Amino acid sequence: MTRIFDISQTIRPGIPVWPGDSEFTLDRTWHIEPGCPVNVSAMTMSTHTGSHADSRLHFDKNGIDCANTDLAAYIGPATLIDLSDVVPAGALVEPRHLEAALPGLAERVLIKLFKSFPHDGWDSDFPAMSPDAIHLLASHGCKLIGLDVPSLDREDSKTLDAHFAVDKAGMAILEGLVLDDVPVGDYELIALPLKIQGADGSPVRAILRSLP
Repeated sequence: MTRIFDISQTIRPGIPVWPGDSEFTLDRTWHIEPGCPVNVSAMTMSTHTGSHADSRLHFDKNGIDCANTDLAAYIGPATLIDLSDVVPAGALVEPRHLEAALPGLAERVLIKLFKSFPHDGWDSDFPAMSPDAIHLLASHGCKLIGLDVPSLDREDSKTLDAHFAVDKAGMAILEGLVLDDVPVGDYELIALPLKIQGADGSPVRAILRSLP
């Protein structure tokens, strides 16, 4: 039987966000009551809230937005790798960490870096990706990289070297996934960004389906 793993954060009031970014709010604007048959709400949130996809516009002022992003990379075979025991907090994933775990062809690679996902607080000392690790993934045919940490680059990065390495390789980006309870191995990934004109990122409902 096919098993579905929901690897998305629950978007909720109090969800940790990038320092200084917009907090999530959900306000009921209509209520079920006499004369009104429905509940309707208004949301305020960052485009990078929770589990999300970066569009190229996030780090390139001339990049494409979410509405024009090709969706093909966000659906298909994916390999989950756990590096949480070998890449310490604040360090970078280097090629040596990946080489033994990568299959010959790795179209989509999801990397677990948190030992336990920090649902209740922000961890500024998260591991990140080195450009060389991105280049190695590209040499294996990777067209999407997904991480459980908030960003491919360190929180204090001003050059976003990993993001631009991904851009050069033509990969898609998923960040903030929750991979705690998923065994390493091969799956089908489905994680579509919303079709938002002008958006530099979009929350996704990311799932993994076990393979037959």
